[in-house]
Amino acid sequence: MRALVYDGQLHYQTNASQPQPTGDQALLKIRKAGVCNTDLEIVRGYMGFQGIPGHEFVAEVIEGEARFVGQRVVGEINAACGKCDICYLGIPSQCRHRTTVGIFQHDGAFADFMPLTGRNLHMVPDTISDDAAVFVEPLAAAFQVLEAVHISPRDKVVVIGAGKLGMLVAQVLKLTGADLSVIVRREKQAKLLANWGIRAVRREELADKQAHVVVDCTGVADGFADALNLVMPRGTIVLKSTYHGLPQADLTRVVVDEIRVIGSRCGPFDTALRALAAQQIDVESLIEARYAFADVLTAFDHAAKPGMLKILLDF
Repeated sequence: MRALVYDGQLHYQTNASQPQPTGDQALLKIRKAGVCNTDLEIVRGYMGFQGIPGHEFVAEVIEGEARFVGQRVVGEINAACGKCDICYLGIPSQCRHRTTVGIFQHDGAFADFMPLTGRNLHMVPDTISDDAAVFVEPLAAAFQVLEAVHISPRDKVVVIGAGKLGMLVAQVLKLTGADLSVIVRREKQAKLLANWGIRAVRREELADKQAHVVVDCTGVADGFADALNLVMPRGTIVLKSTYHGLPQADLTRVVVDEIRVIGSRCGPFDTALRALAAQQIDVESLIEARYAFADVLTAFDHAAKPGMLKILLDF
């Protein structure tokens, strides 16, 4: 099969071994996949991962549970053991023994075929296109912000980092009716936000210590420092960023201003699928370019350019 393999460098292979499902795994035939910032961080050393990356995908089940075979599916990325104390608490995304698709000890979706446990699969309604289905995983992560912190229509909310995830987070937060601003550096993002009725601002337009909630989607250490400046005392910072390396932070400010800092990761796939089916979220405007999978190395180069939105891989 074809696969993109990372072993310290990226290699496109046409003769990779096809995986065989074991236990309760299904065998997925990948239809489309998306390149996200985490994939770019992996090739810079994030998580020390080696293998096949990729975790945003839509696929067809060709082997496994009968109800899934022949169906289009998306898949949650945390493969949990189902037996540890955290799994018993109903938090499989934090399983003590989990592997993570395309990120940690689990080959990912940048290949023709991928095995994944059946309990991670969600069927895609016919009303959702393959292009849109690729966004289910990051959109679910965006909805996780609302699982982590209550946001009311009276709250003043700021999103930092108007990239791929930040633009999804902004659309999700708009549904709350909050007083929402998104900090942008590029006209492309500002125009998209305007089309969605979301206020795009430059950083200098916002006064410090005025936001009830700041969501950091920047992926850079300076984003957290900026969030500390923007959030009001006893406000909340939600971190949606992952970092390669150890960012510095003024934790004294967190203590003195009594700021809540919440990490937010994976989210509810069923919610993301309902929102896409109801056309509450526009994802297709976020597609920067499409590449045939054979051109995946060129696609990675494109995705790594500043300001790029979603790059899709077509299998």
